[in-house]
Amino acid sequence: MKRNTSISDFLSPLEDNQVQAYITNSLQVADVLEWILSQYGEGCKVYLTTFSISEEFLRRLYFIEQDFKPIQFCLALDLKATNKTLKLWPFISQVIDEVYLADNHSKVLLVINPVDGRRASVVMSQNLTRGNRYESAIVTTDTDVFSTLRIQYDDLITYHSVPFNDVFAQRLRED
Repeated sequence: MKRNTSISDFLSPLEDNQVQAYITNSLQVADVLEWILSQYGEGCKVYLTTFSISEEFLRRLYFIEQDFKPIQFCLALDLKATNKTLKLWPFISQVIDEVYLADNHSKVLLVINPVDGRRASVVMSQNLTRGNRYESAIVTTDTDVFSTLRIQYDDLITYHSVPFNDVFAQRLRED
């Protein structure tokens, strides 16, 4: 988040507003994730889809994980970004529990607190990278939106992806 900026300049608490949106160059995906987790507490499960991921974003996830343990991260990345992802694999494997590769260009963040059932969905334009461009997102606690995206996430993982561990192991055998 940019200095002198508060997330409350763009988003109100989830319980106060079921659907919210923004276009700004002040927020990053990690800011929004941390904001959701600050409202939902520890023990959440987080599903992410993106075309690309960066070391900067992974670093933020690492610190978010420290603040909200236990937490579980599941990630779907694009196959085209595999070479970059392979270089980040040691860090990815320390932070993210499940990683899959697919023909994916979506950018979705789903958070669920399995204890009390609270859910949030974020559909965004930003990859899981750190940038200074204007990005947009819609944030909602609508359970139908969450359920639809979760079903589609599961379909993507089950029928249209490969576990990153398999690709990584194959590359190691080739080298």
